[in-house]
Amino acid sequence: MPGLPRTPEVTELRSFCTAADLGSVGRAAIRLHVSQPALSKRLQALEQLAGVALLERSSRGVTLTPAGRRLYTEARRLLEQAELVEDLMLGLARASGPLRVAASHSAGEAIVADVLAARDERERMQPVELLTANSHVVRALVAEGRVELGVAAARPRATPNPGVRETKLADDEIVCAVPRGHPWANRRRISQAEFLRTRMIVRDPGANARWTVDAALDRLGLRAAAPLMECPTPTAARQEALARNAPLLLSRHVLRGEFFVEVEIQHLRFPRSFEVVLPLQGEPSGAVKALIQRLQDGVAAW
Repeated sequence: MPGLPRTPEVTELRSFCTAADLGSVGRAAIRLHVSQPALSKRLQALEQLAGVALLERSSRGVTLTPAGRRLYTEARRLLEQAELVEDLMLGLARASGPLRVAASHSAGEAIVADVLAARDERERMQPVELLTANSHVVRALVAEGRVELGVAAARPRATPNPGVRETKLADDEIVCAVPRGHPWANRRRISQAEFLRTRMIVRDPGANARWTVDAALDRLGLRAAAPLMECPTPTAARQEALARNAPLLLSRHVLRGEFFVEVEIQHLRFPRSFEVVLPLQGEPSGAVKALIQRLQDGVAAW
């Protein structure tokens, strides 16, 4: 009996198993970061190779046919082995280079940079390459495999990135603060109306800190005054606030120090959290696990 004209590709088997697991070609395409037509073409190629239908398609999604169930069992075993091989090869490549980490601007200033700087020089630890970007970019870098670990601010109610998994690292809050020479510094508390009518130094529209405040105000049907200035990083925001003696909105954990006084806003708070971001698939390396532990230890010392 002649054999198959070719061996099934791992990408085809992964596409098939993912579609079966999720019950939807569309959701599988999102999970695998491909277009739906491209994924459908892979599945059709696999069915042509098998000579039978593997998935039953309907308006409700896809389910396995009897032949598909038989293939799924063996394909899943093969994919598990392939993932082990991929993890091993990635580990071999990364062991000789730096550990690539991405952090949001606030997470970098609040915890990641301090943890990296505090590493004991006597310890033989893998070098770390740190990239800083807005939180949604951090998630994209992790999902695309360009970094092995991310630390970013959470964004509740937003569409999750399907290529990552996240665990909470620490509580945070966006707070209003003023330089010590500002009139609010002695009051320590302002009314909601005064907050809403005052122009402030804020982060850029793509920053999670900005989104956290805007989303909270939107839910309450409130609108803040136009920004006094939009800044790309927490450092730039602090510098502008000091230069202008103006209020600013930033993470509480990047305002530690002697230059600013936190001001309570009547009936308004802007809580959020920092998250550890890992690729959806695969087991973290020993170096990644060790760094996560150091981050957790650093947060515990806050």
